[in-house]
Amino acid sequence: MAIRWLFVLYAVIEMAVIVALVATIGFGWTVLLLAGAFLLGLILAGSQIKHQVAVLSRGIRQPGTQVTDGLLVALGSVLMIVPGLVTSVAGLMLLLPPTRTALRPLAARTLAGRVAFVNLPRRGAGRPAYIDGEVIDVQDVPDVPVTNLPVLRPGPE
Repeated sequence: MAIRWLFVLYAVIEMAVIVALVATIGFGWTVLLLAGAFLLGLILAGSQIKHQVAVLSRGIRQPGTQVTDGLLVALGSVLMIVPGLVTSVAGLMLLLPPTRTALRPLAARTLAGRVAFVNLPRRGAGRPAYIDGEVIDVQDVPDVPVTNLPVLRPGPE
């Protein structure tokens, strides 16, 4: 029920902003502004995602910072895809590194206790890249000595 009201609130805010822009700068400029914000967001999202993947591929040195930045970049990228000028501006803010730096403590407090960090060994740290094995269908049967088995005798028919 709350999600429905959040969606209605989102739609009302986006429509109010678009109506105000159309009244201020005109319909054509508003459409160009929306398209430009979308394209700029896609370009920025792509570059930030590539940067985050490169940082993570070099190894996790500061798990809290790197995971929080990754989550903020992912959220910013999703907001850039959602139609609307307000969500595009919010997505752009999350994709810009200085804004992410400012929002990192708030995001860390919000996510504290919801995300678990696991220390995994690095490549080449004595752990093989794969485990060679075979799957066998096994059914565990309790060990019963043969001497304690009941003797089955044919009964009267």
